[in-house]
Amino acid sequence: MNERRLIVLGITGGIAAYKAADLCSKLARNFDVQVVMTENACRFVTPLTFRTLSRRPVITTLWQDESEWRPKHVELACEADLFAVVPATANFLAKAANGIADDALTTFAATYNGRHLYAPAMNPEMWARPACQANVELLRSRGVIFAGPATGNVACGAAGTGRMMEAPEIMEIIIRQLES
Repeated sequence: MNERRLIVLGITGGIAAYKAADLCSKLARNFDVQVVMTENACRFVTPLTFRTLSRRPVITTLWQDESEWRPKHVELACEADLFAVVPATANFLAKAANGIADDALTTFAATYNGRHLYAPAMNPEMWARPACQANVELLRSRGVIFAGPATGNVACGAAGTGRMMEAPEIMEIIIRQLES
């Protein structure tokens, strides 16, 4: 790809957030990456990590000082080529499925009309719950692409489906989506 396309990379508050740093680093080699983090994501990995890897200021709140007249989430929604949430927690999936926009990330999700790609990461019991599966099916019916989850051991020691896919696998899916 010759032109640098813009990927908005959403980071939610799960232990798999550390894997998103690797993905951000890989993406930034070929794409412009704008990171949007939830407050809970900042408890796992700092915005400084993503600012360094993306070479851009990280959005963590709707209330950052705006130098332009148009709110950042609206401006980004007009410029982005793809929106990827890595990791996508059960909380984020529920909010996205139900149109809840109560922070910078969910507000962007509600605003952006382009391709959404979510990489779920959670305890296998959470993933299997009927409410979570109903949210996933609703999001799929609206065109959201899912990268995983994978099956294996998760951070809490449980095994099953709920583990986030690895960064190279997610990167491949992102590139395929941008090329199609």
